[in-house]
Amino acid sequence: MILKMNTPRGLLRAVALVLALGFSGSLLASEGEKSVILPAVDNAKWHAECSGCHALFHPALLPERSWQKLMGGLDQHFGKSLKLDAAVQKEITGFLTSHAAEHSKNARARNIAKSTKAGETPIRITETPFFILHHNEIAAEAWQRKAVGSKINCVACHPGADKNNFDEKAARVPN
Repeated sequence: MILKMNTPRGLLRAVALVLALGFSGSLLASEGEKSVILPAVDNAKWHAECSGCHALFHPALLPERSWQKLMGGLDQHFGKSLKLDAAVQKEITGFLTSHAAEHSKNARARNIAKSTKAGETPIRITETPFFILHHNEIAAEAWQRKAVGSKINCVACHPGADKNNFDEKAARVPN
């Protein structure tokens, strides 16, 4: 479409087109912020140091103070004593805290941050009020099923969890 802006009508159409494109762009941005899919993040040291023992949990699944507490207590990391080089620990802590729940534009992450009261510092994702609220209807025996194994095996029920997609509509608790 060629706009002839040398007429009042052409200029009006051009302005309308610019406004429409700008408005639709802002709609797309807000839709992305409402996504149930957490934005992709990565850090080579986080990947190398953490993925050897467990799945990499997206930083937006916990608030910043939780990551600080978790990374500050590596000598008691869920029953194990971990030793990291101070510079590596500082880099991973910085990565996790900068991508924590309250620093994300993602609606799911913001809801995780809002659900955790100021005085609370959960170090387990499964202890956040958001997780508890969204998993309270799951029977205790379901977590023990062989196909599930534990509450931290997100991909057992959320097939897209490995790609940061925790959409409840796609979630299925295996038999």
